Amino acid sequence: MLSRDTTHNMYLLGLMEEFGVVSGPMRAPFTFYGRFFDDELTAALFVGGSGGLVVPSASSPIHIGDIAKKLAGKIEIRSAIGEQSVVDSLIRHFSVTPKFIKSQKLFSVSPNDLGPFTNPLLRPATAADLPQLVPMAAACVKEMVKRDPLEEDAVGFELRVRQRVHSHRTYVLEEKGKLVFKLDVGSRSQFGAELEGLYTAPEERHHGHATLCLGQISRFLMSSLPRLTVRIDDEATHFASIARKVGYLQGRAQKLLWV
Repeated sequence: MLSRDTTHNMYLLGLMEEFGVVSGPMRAPFTFYGRFFDDELTAALFVGGSGGLVVPSASSPIHIGDIAKKLAGKIEIRSAIGEQSVVDSLIRHFSVTPKFIKSQKLFSVSPNDLGPFTNPLLRPATAADLPQLVPMAAACVKEMVKRDPLEEDAVGFELRVRQRVHSHRTYVLEEKGKLVFKLDVGSRSQFGAELEGLYTAPEERHHGHATLCLGQISRFLMSSLPRLTVRIDDEATHFASIARKVGYLQGRAQKLLWV
């Protein structure tokens, strides 16, 4: 079911391939729930912990609602990300009032769509970059969701940044010893990958870094993957223009929320 629409299920497919279907003893707890009809999977729902992160499949809101009905009172949603209509269905069934909502569009690209934008100086981040990378990643989060992760959980946030670097999931552009751009590969599977955390230092904007680096990472990753996706906030019209320039095409509406 998920592989029928790999573009809009990219994040969920990455979670499934990276963590498996059943939580192991060495990982944070999670559960995949499914809705079946005549032995066919029609909808899936990832629940991290007891609801810290909920990711629904790009399925019918009614089918996702059927899963939500079974889980009502058993989990407590604290954050969710996915297709707008499906996330709205979760909100209704769990009777939650989000404190923060971000409307987004999902953009995707395939190898044949890419424009001629590259910057070979984009490289994987290393441990030596962490003194600059941690505050840069925090600034990215603060700009996007108006929350300062270093004030909320500095140790935990630094650990997550370090883990992404260790897993070769973060790429940076350095000029004269200073990091000016970063991005993360948030989710990856055989079907493709989803990019996130794209951020240019404010004083380095309008120099073409985002265009060239998005083109570079897209060309690099799609030497072995069939498709990439990235979620772009509705108000980030400048970045949407950059994505289109590189070759990305706009898909369906998405929603990110915290309760």
